[in-house]
Amino acid sequence: MESAKIIAALTRVVRDVGMAEELAQDALVAALQQWPAEGVPRNPGAWLMGTAKHRAIDFFRRNKLIDRKHEELGYTLEIEQATSAPDLDATLDDEIGDDMLRLIFTACHPVLSTEARAALTLRLIGGLTTDEIARAFLVPEPTIAQRIVRAKKTLAKEQVPFEVPSGPELVSRLGSVLEVIYLIFNEGYAATAGDDWMRPGLCEDALRLGRILAELAPNEPEVHGLVALMEIQASRAHARVGPSGQPVLLLEQDRSRWDQLLIRRGLAALERAEQVGGPRGPYLLQAALAACHARARTADQTDWARIVSLYDELREIMPSPIVDLNRAVAVGMASGPAAGLRLVDALTSEGALARYHLLPSVRGDLLRKLGRLDEARAEFERAASLTQNARERALLLERAAASRA
Repeated sequence: MESAKIIAALTRVVRDVGMAEELAQDALVAALQQWPAEGVPRNPGAWLMGTAKHRAIDFFRRNKLIDRKHEELGYTLEIEQATSAPDLDATLDDEIGDDMLRLIFTACHPVLSTEARAALTLRLIGGLTTDEIARAFLVPEPTIAQRIVRAKKTLAKEQVPFEVPSGPELVSRLGSVLEVIYLIFNEGYAATAGDDWMRPGLCEDALRLGRILAELAPNEPEVHGLVALMEIQASRAHARVGPSGQPVLLLEQDRSRWDQLLIRRGLAALERAEQVGGPRGPYLLQAALAACHARARTADQTDWARIVSLYDELREIMPSPIVDLNRAVAVGMASGPAAGLRLVDALTSEGALARYHLLPSVRGDLLRKLGRLDEARAEFERAASLTQNARERALLLERAAASRA
């Protein structure tokens, strides 16, 4: 729980994420060695920070000793005054919130690949072990370990500054941070592969990261929009999975099982985003879409016309074939399956959706509603062949079998 704060504070001083993590781990190891015998201190966080501080001072003293020896041999090395031991106490005792924000922006820097950003963020801010990250993404542990090591080396090599960007760069970099957090959430909410429909642990990690970011950046509406979106979607978790682990689709869910506390939190975050003002971004609009479902006590009470209009607005700022597909679903609900099918058919030539399993799945659902059962069965079977998730494949094959004329 305290590791992210310690790493953040140390990174500001040592200017190296990898070194900061090593120093923080030294402090945690010291706690494991001393606390069983001496007892847990009254303020564990302060104890860990103090121990990490002393480790950092020792680190700089060792480096200074090496520097002096180098000078004796005729070498000169620059030593920054800001990293001197006497100043370290005051430096590490500064407000921790800014350091956490800097650490999030550093871990999510665009110089890293999306996969590396996600792994490093979960490691540094989420506090997950390499093994936990590997199991969450169904990737071998050595692969995740290599990603994290390479990411740290890249940040050091590129001399990525430990700072919160400003001006136009802030907008673009914030988008990178939100993208990583939502990627983590989505992998937990609808697993792309494996035997499980959901991985709730990843959803919880993403929510925690989003809530931290919302408190660190209270004047950014898109941050609150993303938190609202994740809170509302997470509220459906218990209803999305049946007794044997099978998926339960949105319109078929028992809404009494939706978590009302998460819904209230999500709606409050959405209201907070709208109060900040400014143009509505993609996360805020997606949160507004999720809120339409959250406010409907039954599926029949869903305001599909409102949902279509929100998708129209979303298409203007974030054009995407997937947004168009979702809009087609909403049109099919608001204006009938024939209207929705016309829009879906127009997307079948879209190259980006060629291997996207939800395109034939949506088309199969619309065809089934129109009574074209043989065509619907073929579409469900095609969708099943494209998904890598075992639970989803089983559901699609069930729907194909139920569509036999």
